[in-house]
Amino acid sequence: MMHYKNLSLVALLFTSLFALLLSASAFGHHGWSEYDANQPLQLSGTIMESGYSHPHGHISLKTEGKTWNVVLAPPTRMENRGLSKEMLSPGKKATVVGYPNRNKPEEMRAERITIDEKTTELR
Repeated sequence: MMHYKNLSLVALLFTSLFALLLSASAFGHHGWSEYDANQPLQLSGTIMESGYSHPHGHISLKTEGKTWNVVLAPPTRMENRGLSKEMLSPGKKATVVGYPNRNKPEEMRAERITIDEKTTELR
């Protein structure tokens, strides 16, 4: 009987630890409230670098007078909607529509991106 109590305690501890790790992971992901939806932006420029990794893809977009860090959608969503990694290659021209970060003046979250006359909805 004592053996089953110890087993239950171990299971409870494991479950609690898993729940704690899961909530910490979710907490680490930024919320969209840090972007100002009342200040829509449309920026055009040249992709200087890109990342196609989780949790979100990104590009560095050089516009006239400023280089922006543009947060995109998760890679699986971009791929499912036809925006491949190759389309985000440095040197490509892009137009993004989205919202600026309230605390990071060089960052924006993109709602859509147009490359090679193909517009992809990201949200």
